[in-house]
Amino acid sequence: MLTNTDKRMAPVKRETFSNQIATNLRRAIISGEIEGGTQITESDLARHFGVSRGPLREAMGQLASEGLIVTIPYTGTRVLKLSPRDIREIHSMRTALETLAFKEIWDHRDAAFARELEARHKVLLATLEMNDHVASSEAEVNLHSLVYEACGHRLLLESWQRIAGRLQLYLAIHQRAHGRRGPIKDAHERYMQLALGDSLELMLAEVEDHMRRGISQLESYLDGLDG
Repeated sequence: MLTNTDKRMAPVKRETFSNQIATNLRRAIISGEIEGGTQITESDLARHFGVSRGPLREAMGQLASEGLIVTIPYTGTRVLKLSPRDIREIHSMRTALETLAFKEIWDHRDAAFARELEARHKVLLATLEMNDHVASSEAEVNLHSLVYEACGHRLLLESWQRIAGRLQLYLAIHQRAHGRRGPIKDAHERYMQLALGDSLELMLAEVEDHMRRGISQLESYLDGLDG
């Protein structure tokens, strides 16, 4: 049930309907205002946001498709609580997906791809001054999204979109585990250099290394929360 989070999430105006409800609810989950494992109900959320259950149900459906909320029959709906196993699965899944995405796009990268990748990297760097791990994790996911958007593989993009919400939650928790509000400033410099470089082999090695960094510390952090 919602408790102390009620005062921290701004109510949504009626005219904004499901998209803004989903945005606000997603932010509350990513930021930790609504903690993982918290039970939520349509009636509580409808009362909080001041909306009818129709648009709220749409918003909850959107977050359920992203994996951020989970409904268990006869039990109820809860906010996703990432476990060490979830972290390992996200790590392995995104490594496999991004490896395939770079293989698909490698010979088709063009100036437009380079400009957009650099633009998204600048947005990510700009969030480091905001002290807001929701904004920085969203910008980091958006940076990694480009290779899927541009590679032309529809099923691969759909697979990425299914885990992107959980990945943003993972990144936000990762930042909290390291006592930060965003990634370190130079975290993506080698990724950017190789993504626009000439060696697919080096890029794929960087994908594996980039995904692996910090995973052990994050698993320990999650174990400590459960302990």
